[in-house]
Amino acid sequence: MAHRRHALPWLLFFRLCFDICEGHFAIPLKRYTGKFNSSRDLDLTPLQQTHGSRGNALSLASDPAGIVNFLDMVNNLQGDSGRGYYIEMSIGTPAQKLNILVDTGSSNFAVASTPHLFITHYFNTSLSTTFQPSGRTVAVRYTQGNWEGGLGTDRVSIKGPNQTITINIAAITASDGFYLPGVNWQGILGLAYPLLARPDSSVEPFFNSVVRQTGIPDIFSLQMCGAGDSASSTADPPGGSLILGGAEPTLYRGVMWYTPIKEEWYYQVEVLKLEVGEQNLNLDCSEYNMDKAIVDSGTTLLRLPANVFNAVVEAITRTSMIQDFSSGFWEGTKLACWMKGETPWRFFPKISIYLRASNTSQSFRITILPQLYIQPITDVDGTLDCFRFGVSSSANGLVIGATVMEGFYVVFDRSQKRVGFAVSSCAVSGGAALSEIAGPFSAADVGADCAGGSLNEPLLWVISYAMMALCATILLTLLLLLVLPCRWRHRSGEITDQSSLVRHRIK
Repeated sequence: MAHRRHALPWLLFFRLCFDICEGHFAIPLKRYTGKFNSSRDLDLTPLQQTHGSRGNALSLASDPAGIVNFLDMVNNLQGDSGRGYYIEMSIGTPAQKLNILVDTGSSNFAVASTPHLFITHYFNTSLSTTFQPSGRTVAVRYTQGNWEGGLGTDRVSIKGPNQTITINIAAITASDGFYLPGVNWQGILGLAYPLLARPDSSVEPFFNSVVRQTGIPDIFSLQMCGAGDSASSTADPPGGSLILGGAEPTLYRGVMWYTPIKEEWYYQVEVLKLEVGEQNLNLDCSEYNMDKAIVDSGTTLLRLPANVFNAVVEAITRTSMIQDFSSGFWEGTKLACWMKGETPWRFFPKISIYLRASNTSQSFRITILPQLYIQPITDVDGTLDCFRFGVSSSANGLVIGATVMEGFYVVFDRSQKRVGFAVSSCAVSGGAALSEIAGPFSAADVGADCAGGSLNEPLLWVISYAMMALCATILLTLLLLLVLPCRWRHRSGEITDQSSLVRHRIK
């Protein structure tokens, strides 16, 4: 046992070195379709969209020059949180139309360029006279799925600015787990900052190119209408709006509240606390921002760091009227089902997220009702309605995904480094809003910087390379120490390694 005790520190050290050296970094998070077993216990119904009169949106304060017609972009999205929200785009010359997933959690614009079992069509680069390959390859990993391909440029036309722009395009040639059965999109539109672009930040993201080439304000906004009255309506199917250049006032109600962007890579924000049924979880605010807290339209669920997730599940179980849920429901492996026509939402509490306000001594609260996080999936034999839990545990930080975003009109105001939230006009069911927003509240009871410990990915790369260099230096030194003593041991009068160690310990 003694020799193992002496060897253990070295084994741990080598393990640390090799873990760091072999580690890789990936853009976290994405879609969570899940594989469910039906467990007969629960129920729900759909969610969605009502627009008021839209008026004239051509002269908003955010677009004084009237460059953009926001009304042209209203209802330009299709899809829902489970399948993702996508927009139709025309790419190349002559134009090839593809549906592109809208993702605020990555920065590459990438489209299928070869056939795949789960997609109906793809961008044929050889048919576009304006496609210019750059000769560079690119690979992107997500929490779910990955792809690789070749970089190039081509022309893309979009509504709103009504212009054709030239953008960087990754032509996907191979993928694993990226395309999913039943989805109706053939590419991804990354709307985050250049720091997340692959293979490096020299690849200008789509929206940066739009702003530079058209002169529109550096703002875009999202309304995602997969929750509300029309979610189950075939006449008015789920969808939403991606507004480039500003915010369309008819898409939200009440006041727009803004939270500062902490770091410009993802849209990283600062979460101060969570409440379940108006009960504070009473966790240190750093727990909510462990690794990072981001706003990501490409993630289906509300994802929480493990400690926060466990506290939320415990609080829901304690406050809900149903105590005997299978653990598989909370873990996302089982559905909960009720008899058709029942409404289980009354059994569950609201969930509230407090974000730091523009006035950093204050916060505001965004609240989702159970209709947003107890999500209808399917019926069983026409007699049961089944639902999933729209919250999951995360090893990559807190993610405000579609589960929450469907309740709000979200403005990504990059020009002023802030993200805005207002109650969405389409998050309504039976005349009642499915989300709430309130403030201001004092932030005096939380730390001055709850996200101060987060490290962004480029910095982690620097640290990783530094540790690799340190590991290599130490390993080289150890190898020299193993070789050199062999020459010294047979020289008379030389101090052996063992006695040398003892002597240095005494000193």
